[in-house]
Amino acid sequence: MSNTIHEEITFQSTPDRIYQVLTNSKQFSEMSGGAPTDIQNEAGGEFSCFGGMITGRMIELVPNERIVQAWRAGNWDPGVYSIAKFELQQKGSETILIFDHTGFPEGQGEHLKDGWTENYWSPLKAYLG
Repeated sequence: MSNTIHEEITFQSTPDRIYQVLTNSKQFSEMSGGAPTDIQNEAGGEFSCFGGMITGRMIELVPNERIVQAWRAGNWDPGVYSIAKFELQQKGSETILIFDHTGFPEGQGEHLKDGWTENYWSPLKAYLG
């Protein structure tokens, strides 16, 4: 697998609601089952999710449209970051989340793709449910 993950996930929700969950510490923690979360909701702000297993910085925030993060897993070598981009597009009563994750270490793709589904997309659908 290459060092790129591209997914398009449909949610029965508004872009605003999804954006809020992904950029608000309290809501993200609730969505992720109560895991400690700290999200600074501003460009350049740091974030830490799942009790510090995922950390990084907010690179770009366009409310209800786009989130771009410098993103890293806690077991990666120091200073190694990837880019995670979340694009939100409303389609009628649904929102399509177009997700691209690039630049992660070799051999991590399958594990990360599974992790996005198990730790983000499935809990987010349930939380918005």
